[in-house]
Amino acid sequence: VGDGIARVYGLNEIQAGEMVEFASGVKGIALNLENENVGIVVFGSDTAIKEGDLVKRTGSIVDVPAGKAMLGRVVDALGVPIDGRGALSDHERRRVEVKAPGIIERKSVHEPMQTGLKAVDSLVPIGRGQRELIIGDRQTGKTAIAIDTILNQKQMNSRATSESETLYCVYVAIGQKRSTVAQLVQILSEANALEYSILVAATASDPAPLQFLAPYSGCAMGEYFRDNGMHALIIYDDLSKQAVAYRQMSLLLRRPPGREAFPGDVFYLHSRLLERAAKRSDQTGAGSLTALPVIETQAGDVSAYIPTNVIPITDGQICSETELFYRGIRPAINVGLSVSRVGSAAQLKAMKQVCGSLKLELAQYREVAALAQFGSDLDAATQALLNRGARLTEVPKQPQYSPLPIEKQI
Repeated sequence: VGDGIARVYGLNEIQAGEMVEFASGVKGIALNLENENVGIVVFGSDTAIKEGDLVKRTGSIVDVPAGKAMLGRVVDALGVPIDGRGALSDHERRRVEVKAPGIIERKSVHEPMQTGLKAVDSLVPIGRGQRELIIGDRQTGKTAIAIDTILNQKQMNSRATSESETLYCVYVAIGQKRSTVAQLVQILSEANALEYSILVAATASDPAPLQFLAPYSGCAMGEYFRDNGMHALIIYDDLSKQAVAYRQMSLLLRRPPGREAFPGDVFYLHSRLLERAAKRSDQTGAGSLTALPVIETQAGDVSAYIPTNVIPITDGQICSETELFYRGIRPAINVGLSVSRVGSAAQLKAMKQVCGSLKLELAQYREVAALAQFGSDLDAATQALLNRGARLTEVPKQPQYSPLPIEKQI
């Protein structure tokens, strides 16, 4: 026993990924099945576990509670409430690790998922069932984009006439400070946004196995809505911390390290998670799960290991930049680098008409603005382009926590 890892002898019949219980009541999960022992990661403090203790199999793969009883609650990675409001009412339990739906069970993305941010809804539209990466350095407002999206569903849901229009939200906080999570709960409850949201928190002080598990737990809760013909949005904030927690676990389990000391299956870690966000076909209930994973870059380096892993898995990315943030362009979205690969099919017709040429004009403006810095005399056409571009840059700006409904945006 040590460093949150226990090597257990004698559990010959155990399954991979099965829950075990130690004598102290702490739970663990069997990850390494070796010839003579089993490598178990401990969910909680390993100080109460001694050599020679008995370890019991639970006979079940790790599962979490799911269902509408979870809405408005804050739970940890194992689905245990941590908001001090008592136990969960009636709910079902769902496996944390399940296979993603196959190609036949899916449908292409065609309904819009409104974020309430002008910059996103016009230039990088997101559809229900899409996976859109939010990537950028720390303190560039990545979480703000995600939270505004949750807050925007308040007005969307209050107008919803049927269950098929409502969008439920799951927010997974991985490796964040407790104060940050508490602040978030306060923001959501003040906006009455908790009633359609679930918060899964694995804070920085939680053991690495819980930070590794939290995204899968949140995903299982979101899949309840997806598989029952409803719509859900899940935000993973952020997956870089999950990868770091997974690296720590893998190295302690003595799995061979690869690039940047990450294990070889760190790509699979994220791909099997994000592949579970899908738009179901009409035969399977037409539900959807939209994912907004967040990745933190170091000094804007999009070509580091984890970012290059996650960018190809997702259907596009929203890039936020420090420079734009400090220039007062907030949300600090770099329109040139941000793309949405499937979202344009889900954009509303009215929005398409209004901002069809916007992206092109902004691109032309950036090109000319770079040349205009040299200060040579500009002809009238170029000057007009610069003036228009400067005005267009002002259009997508908007303050935090004030998402706009789509008709106001247009």
